[in-house]
Amino acid sequence: MSQGSLFGPDAAPVAKAADDAWRRMQVLVTVKAAPNPSAAYGETVCVAGLSMDLDAPGWVRLYPINFRDLESAQRFRKYDIVSIKVKPARNDPRVESWKPDMTSLVVQDYLKPWKRRRPLVEPYVEESMCEVLNAVRSRPPARSLAAVRPASVQGIDLESHPGWTADEQDKINRYVGQIDMFGTDRTALEAPRFRGWYRYKCTTTSCGGHRQGILDWEFVALQRRLVKLGDDALKVELRKRYFGEMCAAGKDVVFFVGNQAKRQHVFGVVGVYWPPR
Repeated sequence: MSQGSLFGPDAAPVAKAADDAWRRMQVLVTVKAAPNPSAAYGETVCVAGLSMDLDAPGWVRLYPINFRDLESAQRFRKYDIVSIKVKPARNDPRVESWKPDMTSLVVQDYLKPWKRRRPLVEPYVEESMCEVLNAVRSRPPARSLAAVRPASVQGIDLESHPGWTADEQDKINRYVGQIDMFGTDRTALEAPRFRGWYRYKCTTTSCGGHRQGILDWEFVALQRRLVKLGDDALKVELRKRYFGEMCAAGKDVVFFVGNQAKRQHVFGVVGVYWPPR
């Protein structure tokens, strides 16, 4: 398994395990990314978190997961501690990536905010997004997941979502057209109304600023809960939640960031940690 320090992330993860045996891992879930269309699985969610195994702590990514297909007992939340069988994801070059056996998942605990979360999350918080990017560009293999405390958050940009591409819509249509083993109809994955980006600076002296897409599950879920609002009112609510509340002066805001498998220099904000200072 990927090795790491108990007191924070290593500069670079080690290579993936050589064998493809399933092994059981205990994971604190910190990230649930928004679902995307998938040819093989209909729709998939990328989940990330921290391994709780004392002999192999560090960042892990679990993919693919079709969250809507899970039984109710397996529908875990962020900050759940889960036990699950995994094996190395050979089609993903990022060493933190593991393929999960979702039938093996057991939810063991839930960490309420914020007292129980702090000692597990905060040892992994770092100050420089610039350094994370420099490592990916110049010192591969480098970590593809991180928790970055911004020096300042300038704002949030919102744009209308263009809708699924023709290829993405075709994946959705083929998935919905299938009937599962219980004869249950499937509903199509809808694109959110808005895409968002955070603008922030990290503590690197020469930092020119970062603009990273918001890929958090809850960013999309909030839009669906507020479906009756008009576009202008919805944008107000998104800014209120993701900037006014999460990034308020009294919050110790940290961005969970992750990169793309095919473009490893491109990172997005896949979750926000925002306890009081």
